[in-house]
Amino acid sequence: MSEEKKENKNVSVFARSEISLESDPLEEIFALNLGDFISEHLISDELVQKISRTNVDKLESIKNQLRELNSIYSIDNTLKILGFSSKEDYVIYNAIAKTIKQMFEIDACHVFLSKDNAMGLNTTKNDLLLVGSSLNFKDDIYEAEIGYKLNDNNYVSDAFNKKSIVEVLDCHQDNNFRPILLLSEDKVTYYLAVPMYNNMEKVGVIVVENYKEKVLSDEFKELLSITARLFATSMSLEKLTVETDKLINQEDVTVSQLQNNRAELTALIGDLSSEQQWFVENLAKAVDAKSSFKNNYSHEVADLAREISTAIGLNEKTKDLIYYAALLRNIGKITLPEELFNKKEKLSQEDWEKLQNHPNVGVSILMSINFLSEVVPYINYHKERWDGKGEPEGLKGRSIPLGSRVIAVADAYSAMVSERKYRNAMSKEKALEIIQEEAGTKWDPEIVEYLVNLKK
Repeated sequence: MSEEKKENKNVSVFARSEISLESDPLEEIFALNLGDFISEHLISDELVQKISRTNVDKLESIKNQLRELNSIYSIDNTLKILGFSSKEDYVIYNAIAKTIKQMFEIDACHVFLSKDNAMGLNTTKNDLLLVGSSLNFKDDIYEAEIGYKLNDNNYVSDAFNKKSIVEVLDCHQDNNFRPILLLSEDKVTYYLAVPMYNNMEKVGVIVVENYKEKVLSDEFKELLSITARLFATSMSLEKLTVETDKLINQEDVTVSQLQNNRAELTALIGDLSSEQQWFVENLAKAVDAKSSFKNNYSHEVADLAREISTAIGLNEKTKDLIYYAALLRNIGKITLPEELFNKKEKLSQEDWEKLQNHPNVGVSILMSINFLSEVVPYINYHKERWDGKGEPEGLKGRSIPLGSRVIAVADAYSAMVSERKYRNAMSKEKALEIIQEEAGTKWDPEIVEYLVNLKK
């Protein structure tokens, strides 16, 4: 018998199993449903070896699970908004701020991150740092080290510390409002600070401002709040995937450590999935609220598109993508003036051009949000026609993405049976009659057939 085996033979079985497992052997016993063996003398050498082999297999199994999760939810596949090493990388936050300004039709937007999350910005002056703004600065905004201390009496710190929205309707009458002149906040009337946080941590604050007395609607406030949470969860997930990668490659890592990491990772992925869905749902509500459509119009189109997709026999992922694309097909409207959609009189040529172009505006926004990139083609081509006379590229027949063809039919039918300011709703029968007449010119005839069968 070797010296190592002799040495192991002279220590307790639990100690020997711990040498083999590098973890608590009792945990492994219970993991094998062997909890009844609570007396050490009942455990044979054979059982110790079995536990050891099982642990090795379990260790590799969890590592493989984590590698797979990391490959799906790595920083390349989520919102790439963390882990920057230089000031130049932070221009993405300027783009985010400008996108929010455009979407919400506000005068200014600023993004603040906690010091722990603002990596690459070498400053110790503030706890919350300005990392992005919709304003155009002549100089490097990071040199000014704009930000706040957590114990300062200000609205950004309040929103961050309390994880609650702070809204000021008239800053000129509010003695507690302390404007930052470098951000032109002396002009601000309406102020909204929205915390970026998730179930694990607080990461920052998004601020939106208006220079006139224009208050954000409830739909837009809800959407902004969800956007902030989505960014926060994405940031936490980015950090955790990096930590997971290090843990997988750590030589002395234990099953318990990997299990804890997996629990955190799957919880964050679940949160991200829910928040992505809430984001899409609320984005659609905000579009409907801005237009003259009833508030659930986009959902009706999306539900019908899903019904048609189910009837066709598409898989679950494709049905989900078509559903999301249908919800967001008019996202471009969120960046156009509200009064344009509430006009009762005839639209001008300029108005029509704005409306005709709106899918492209929406596509630009969606392309900057990585997790929605797969719905972009469906949205971009839902105005194409079966005969090739549509927009934006004049695609014809089956060269039009299937999801776009499904959404086009669902949108047309839903529009016809909905009330509009300029006309009454059509009957189901009349709408189906018109769509059938236009099958083969505007619409895919097979999809029209599925619609007719669903609505008979």
